[in-house]
Amino acid sequence: MIVDAHLDLAYNALELGRDLTLPLEELRQRDTHKDIPVVTLPALREGGVALAFATLYAPPQKYPDPESAHRAALAQLEVYERWHQTGGVRLVRSRAELEAHLQAWATDRVTGLVVLMEGAEPVREPEEVAFWAGRGVRLIGPAWNRTRYAGGTREPGGLTELGRELLAAMGESHLALDLSHMDEQAVLEAFQIWPGPICATHSNARALLGGSEPPLANRHLSDQTIRTVAERGGILGLVLFNLFLDPTWSRGMPRVPLSVVRTHLEHNANLVGWEHLGIGSDFDGGFGMNENPQGLDRPADLAKIGELVPAEARAGVLGENWLSWLRSWL
Repeated sequence: MIVDAHLDLAYNALELGRDLTLPLEELRQRDTHKDIPVVTLPALREGGVALAFATLYAPPQKYPDPESAHRAALAQLEVYERWHQTGGVRLVRSRAELEAHLQAWATDRVTGLVVLMEGAEPVREPEEVAFWAGRGVRLIGPAWNRTRYAGGTREPGGLTELGRELLAAMGESHLALDLSHMDEQAVLEAFQIWPGPICATHSNARALLGGSEPPLANRHLSDQTIRTVAERGGILGLVLFNLFLDPTWSRGMPRVPLSVVRTHLEHNANLVGWEHLGIGSDFDGGFGMNENPQGLDRPADLAKIGELVPAEARAGVLGENWLSWLRSWL
């Protein structure tokens, strides 16, 4: 059983026009984009992905204001709802739905989706968190680049006053906080005021990525942040984009070997133990097969990550750790 804590499924369906209901090989034959698709709904099912965190993502360069971001995220949410209604996926919005889904998945292999908002700009004002929670959103990451709420990737800064109000509203709606993309200052400030469930769905160790040097300086996590997430009972999802595994890599170079994935996993395990580690592949996050490590060509290949960790940790890293975390608060 595999849990993948970060996929941009609806973004790919709407923004790139990919029909994710197709078998993966058929989509690859039809697709005209330069990046080779890695994910479709049938491929998730065939690959044993029981659950995925599926994003609402409104790219700030395309949706620069809250109103347009709101409309884009709502359209993506409607994609997930349609897939749910037609049986292509199963939306998971509560502990009861999680348990029912896992029982059903054992026979029908329909992938469950937990909805994650990546970048909070679609939340036009903090009071609107309740609306999104009512529609099934269960996690929010306040930043991508800097937002009205927090500093983010390549755009440093702490929580704004609006960001503090956002976190308070998230707590009232019993949502989880995703630290991925948040600037370190914003993360540290969030630790001071956020008492609820916490994770990093798709972030790696900054110490292995050039430390404080750009361009990865504030995209990933310091060792101390990794420790704090674990101390708070959170999970760290390893993101599998080549550049986020090897800072010397660039597009067009050979794919990084799986041994680099092992290095990242072992680094984090040495900090916090295997029980706080999982997968947040971001397999479809603006890149494709050739931008992922060697041998990770489709969702089924995520099982290879289990071969990189001690036998007693395999089930946890592949999915059980994320499930335990969800059961602790969902």
